[in-house]
Amino acid sequence: MAHSYTPGLRVTGFATMQKTRRLPMKGEVIVAVGAPVKAEDVVARTALPGNVKTVNVANLLGLPPADVPGAMLKPAGSSVGENEPIAQSKSLFGLMKATAKANTTGTIEHISEVTGQVTIREAAMPVEMSAYVDGNVVEVLPNEGVVVETYGALIQGIFGVGGENVGLLSLAVSRPEDVCGADGLGDIKGKVVVVGALADVATIKKAREKGAVAVVAGGISDHDLRQLLGVDLGVAITGSEDLGITVIVTEGFGRLPIANRTFDLLGKLSGHKVSVNGATQIRAGVLRPEIVVPRTNSGEHEKPDAFGGGLTEGMIIRIIREPYFGKLATVTELPPQLMALETEAKVRVLRARLESGEEIVVPRANVEMIEG
Repeated sequence: MAHSYTPGLRVTGFATMQKTRRLPMKGEVIVAVGAPVKAEDVVARTALPGNVKTVNVANLLGLPPADVPGAMLKPAGSSVGENEPIAQSKSLFGLMKATAKANTTGTIEHISEVTGQVTIREAAMPVEMSAYVDGNVVEVLPNEGVVVETYGALIQGIFGVGGENVGLLSLAVSRPEDVCGADGLGDIKGKVVVVGALADVATIKKAREKGAVAVVAGGISDHDLRQLLGVDLGVAITGSEDLGITVIVTEGFGRLPIANRTFDLLGKLSGHKVSVNGATQIRAGVLRPEIVVPRTNSGEHEKPDAFGGGLTEGMIIRIIREPYFGKLATVTELPPQLMALETEAKVRVLRARLESGEEIVVPRANVEMIEG
């Protein structure tokens, strides 16, 4: 059978997934291999060094920098509170005193005889890494983190913003082409809510106000995205935005119905606990936003994970260029020979059948795989 590589978008009810949970710097891993974990469980922790602030003691006391160590009231390594005196000088036979005070709470880290400045480091900032998904620890990365394995549904989106969240999946629409709007959200506190073909800025903000942890939609407009972020989105990876909510778009920009296969799977999983991550990178090292639904019941292991990265006949694809942009189709043939386009470029193509039954021919570079 003909076989070719093409970018893949995974939409599957049954997949084995491994998630690496790594601290930003070395710390302590608090779970062992084989341990069952919940998405909210802390699996590793560390502490980031606190911010550093300086006090120009030489300037405040009117001293040469070399005299600052002798004027200190507390040595390096001492704890100090904000506005606590840390150095003092005397003049006019000891009758006049000048005092330098700490500008923050922390620990005196360094006293410089060269600059006359005193460095104070604030308290370390604790960082905890959660498991992100319900599953089992299959590997421990010493002093760094763990690898958590889970089995269940995986729905990858086209684009997303906001970081990781966990909640119950809820559908606010009954058809993939519908749009619930800000007034149709209902009780969504703690939920990942599917709002239909479009997530406008009013709906996203209302969902955040009502306590939703994430919004899933077929599309979003670039204008609404700009309003939501407050800036134009650059080309860097998304996911670190401090929005208070995660937004995942499954189809693209504009008002786009959620693909039927995706919507049907979301409907079947409504009410389940899901983990979501809006992180996206569309350049080298593609990173997709995702919805992960662990399925711990052994009876749910109905289908092996067979996503091998190859484009084959019978596979479901999504077309990502006009004139069939956003449509799903089934691959019917993968001709081995190159075909000339209107531009006179010769490329590899495929033949596919749209959901309407229409047979089409498109360049292989204009499609992405969808695992069902």
